[in-house]
Amino acid sequence: MSTSSTTVPTGQPELKRLSIVIPARDEEGCIAATVEHLHLELRLNGIPHEIVVVDDGSSDRTWPILCELKARIPELAPIQNTGLHGFGRAIIHGLDHMTGDAVVIMMADESDDSRDVVRYWRLLQEGWDCVFGSRFVKGGGVIDYPRVKLFVNRMANAFIRLLFRHGLNDTTNAFKAYRKTVIDGCRPLLSPHFNLTVEIPLKAIVRGFSFTTMPITWRNRRTGEAKLKIKEMGSRYFFICMYVWLEKRFSRGDYRTKPRTPAS
Repeated sequence: MSTSSTTVPTGQPELKRLSIVIPARDEEGCIAATVEHLHLELRLNGIPHEIVVVDDGSSDRTWPILCELKARIPELAPIQNTGLHGFGRAIIHGLDHMTGDAVVIMMADESDDSRDVVRYWRLLQEGWDCVFGSRFVKGGGVIDYPRVKLFVNRMANAFIRLLFRHGLNDTTNAFKAYRKTVIDGCRPLLSPHFNLTVEIPLKAIVRGFSFTTMPITWRNRRTGEAKLKIKEMGSRYFFICMYVWLEKRFSRGDYRTKPRTPAS
């Protein structure tokens, strides 16, 4: 681990079930493989789980494929976001419907490694409130990352790190794990799009939840089209960063969780 907020907290209840929330829009080329590989990895490691895939208004066969998968994977819980669409809205819809006491947010395109989900679960079980993955620490890595997106990513994360001084270098990465108490403690969630990937971890840190980090790997999608549009997201990321920063500076700790006794 590269960064942690404290020593491992004590007094945390044992987790009983892991929910994996996956937003999906027009992912017919990869959603079956994502769900099958994830389910197999979790089953082999004996992790009680549910896989909540949120179909966010797909126009292809994503939903019929999910319904077919449900017939042979009981742990799959596909739902449809019939309201306003958007990456963040789909995740929030999944968080509202999950039944686990911990959650991993994961991409539908198999860019995230299912083996890292197992490692997230084990660290949460140690007592951490949040586990943040980083692709840019020793042991982590990226495969086939577009150069322009990589440059923008590193600049955005450097700005966030300077603004919050939290020591993280991959805040914008969506692939993270939380206890349900963190999700509840970060509400209301405001971001309708990809800026939700920044809102939740920053709120969790500002509100005093414990966290640790671990290296993860990321592979560029092999099918379908990337949903993140850089030109559309700059102002949205900036807005949510400044919103949480203002909370940090001026809320006087009104939203902070009560600290637990750290392990000796």
